[in-house]
Amino acid sequence: MILRIYKYGEQVLREKSKPVDVVTDELRALADDMLETMYKAKGVGLAAEQVGRLERMCVIDVPAGCDEKDDEAFNAPIKMPLRLFNPEIIAQEGSKLDKEGCLSFPGVGGSISRAAQVTCQYVDADNRPQIITARGFLARALQHEIDHLHGILYVDHMSAVERLSVAPRLKKLAKANGGAR
Repeated sequence: MILRIYKYGEQVLREKSKPVDVVTDELRALADDMLETMYKAKGVGLAAEQVGRLERMCVIDVPAGCDEKDDEAFNAPIKMPLRLFNPEIIAQEGSKLDKEGCLSFPGVGGSISRAAQVTCQYVDADNRPQIITARGFLARALQHEIDHLHGILYVDHMSAVERLSVAPRLKKLAKANGGAR
């Protein structure tokens, strides 16, 4: 089922998620609906807040060919799509400035500095603890979606100059969606 994607200006995007005690059939179905919604919107990740929910969960599916060859080879053992419950970044290294966008910010993009490599622990859809280490685009997607679960939006990471350059579009988007920033 396609879900509504909440946009910048809607308060739920600033809410902090609540940990999932156990992954239930209902949450597995929600993850599947989130993936379907994400695919339809042509995204690579979606957090629960973006569909108006506060469970600490997100989905990610980075298509082959989106990354540099070395990063893609490094990430190859990680099966897509990812359904992550209670994800947490437990280690990070390096930094990389790259373009980023978000389904909750249509028409707004910018350059964001994020860790080049991250290690993430989470619970999978079968309630099994997992740990993955990712580089490149997947590392960026993990950080982006986990930020959402803490009520942090990617525009919060923009430099002052970058943020100023998108300010008119952010103001218009916030106004159209209730005004919360």
